[in-house]
Amino acid sequence: MRVISGNYRGRKLKSLAGDNTRPTSDKVKESIFNMIGPYFDGGKVLDLFAGSGGLAIEAISRGMDKAVCVDRNYQALKVIKENIQLTKEPEKFEVIKGEAKQVLNRLGVEGHRFDLVFLDPPYAQQSVVEDLEKLLSADMIAPDGLIVCETDKKFELPETIGTLEQTRRQVYGLAAITIYRNEVAE
Repeated sequence: MRVISGNYRGRKLKSLAGDNTRPTSDKVKESIFNMIGPYFDGGKVLDLFAGSGGLAIEAISRGMDKAVCVDRNYQALKVIKENIQLTKEPEKFEVIKGEAKQVLNRLGVEGHRFDLVFLDPPYAQQSVVEDLEKLLSADMIAPDGLIVCETDKKFELPETIGTLEQTRRQVYGLAAITIYRNEVAE
């Protein structure tokens, strides 16, 4: 795994050992960023099931200002922090240990708002719609904010969820990438 483009281009990232995570491949990551960017003029990103932190690091490398990386696994958090050190800009990242639901509640109460959200939960625990509804109800997605969901390809997400409109769905092997835009007026 490596950072594909931007300020950190070419830096090799560590990934979690074992079968507990499935890091997004470089090919899929490049496709995702070609669909949503490929570069950004600032903004805040949330990586809710961060794993290695690779998606958040790629987003910062391509111009996002700040990233919040969330994972419940101690080993994953260790890898995320090691990967963040490779950027030499740790101040751009916040790493939070915890269950996604509890962390979303906390971030909502604290008034966080994100321009880009990555949702890549373990396939056995697909609660993407519920997570998106929570983000919307707590007003955590900026107008025109993008949400990138990675799910099992058999898992079809709805065309709309509240103010979220599905703009793209692409299948890569066993995974499907679904992109939503928050179509709310400011």
